[in-house]
Amino acid sequence: MMTTTTVRAALLGYGMFGADVVIGSLWDLHRNGIAPYLDRVGLDDHCRAYQDARFELVAVGTRSEASARRAEREMQEATGSKVRGYWGNTPWTDILDDHPDLDVLIVATPDHLHTTPVLAALQRGVHVIVEKPLCLDASEATAIIREAESRDLIAGVDMHKRYDPDHIKIFHDLAPDLGAPLYARGVLEEPLEVATTIFKWAEDSDPFTYVGIHWVDLFLHYLQLRPISVYATGQKRRLRDEFGKDTFDSVQVVVTHEGGMVIIYESNWLTPADFEGPVNQESHLVGAYGKVESDSQYRGLRYWVENKGSRTSTVHFFRKVRRPDGSSVSMGYGKDSLVACLEKIFRIKVLGATARELAGTYPDAASQKWSTMVVHAARAVLQRNWAHVEAGEPSLATAALTPDTITLHDPADGAGTKLY
Repeated sequence: MMTTTTVRAALLGYGMFGADVVIGSLWDLHRNGIAPYLDRVGLDDHCRAYQDARFELVAVGTRSEASARRAEREMQEATGSKVRGYWGNTPWTDILDDHPDLDVLIVATPDHLHTTPVLAALQRGVHVIVEKPLCLDASEATAIIREAESRDLIAGVDMHKRYDPDHIKIFHDLAPDLGAPLYARGVLEEPLEVATTIFKWAEDSDPFTYVGIHWVDLFLHYLQLRPISVYATGQKRRLRDEFGKDTFDSVQVVVTHEGGMVIIYESNWLTPADFEGPVNQESHLVGAYGKVESDSQYRGLRYWVENKGSRTSTVHFFRKVRRPDGSSVSMGYGKDSLVACLEKIFRIKVLGATARELAGTYPDAASQKWSTMVVHAARAVLQRNWAHVEAGEPSLATAALTPDTITLHDPADGAGTKLY
């Protein structure tokens, strides 16, 4: 008699993203396993091997009891199955204690709270998948990478822009004809409510740290770039003056790479509620022989209704498709990146692969080292330059990056300050 293999998972965090895109994707896997969703990420050759493998969401950990109870209720409604909710300041501790057979912990907590539960899981021999960014500090990234590699565990990061069909077209088919990359630009502008209402932790972050990391990963991954210097500046006006939040309204980051290519990242969280789309985002890539422009916000679907204004919609990222029984299955590249990471855990448990041989075939922690260094450097330079602006001085601070160091250079200080 065949014994069914089951991948057991727990989700940590049930906020804006965890309770939407992440949980919607996990419900689908809980219902049907991973096999039906592999063709979108080019892994359909493994469907037959996984057709009898199950996926079980056994726990959800949150900060509050209300969120944990909500997760329990919504799991029952969506799948007909029960999940146990945990809550408190460190719910992952009880989850790991109560589920010694857990295969993967999926971390969707606020950005600055990723490292501790990730390391706790890895040290228990549990694979991890983390929402972007991996973490905010290069030393923490190094610790996560070392822990995962030393224990031969999967440490995946949900970098879903890699799986956007438009980006796959750009970097697989178009970029090779552009010649040597010269410069690029990535814009991501989030709704004002994210910083003022949804995120209680906005003052611990900034719009570049929160969403700019997507563009950083995309360009570094597909163009195989090595950043060597970072300049960052930002503005504090509306959020501070109108909402009493000491965080940046907008941020501009300029990264120079080995060979001279420059990428400019522009981000803010000021988009009003009556903006026509959920976010505003676009990118440009310029090479020696051509240019690609991509508008990720407006992809051709526009509509308007009397007294409701004009709207644009993209169905690429995450959408619901109705099943015959009235329930819905989720589709889109927001789900694809999670599936790509989870498949590696199935590969290990079902097919006997090792994490070491799968390295580099998905958005793993090791691939986030340079991205984390850029974020780490940008945050430090941003704060230093803001201090200069407030003092009426030129914002001249920059950071230099090597594979093993981040050094802050500020003409006002003379010698450089080692950040990592």
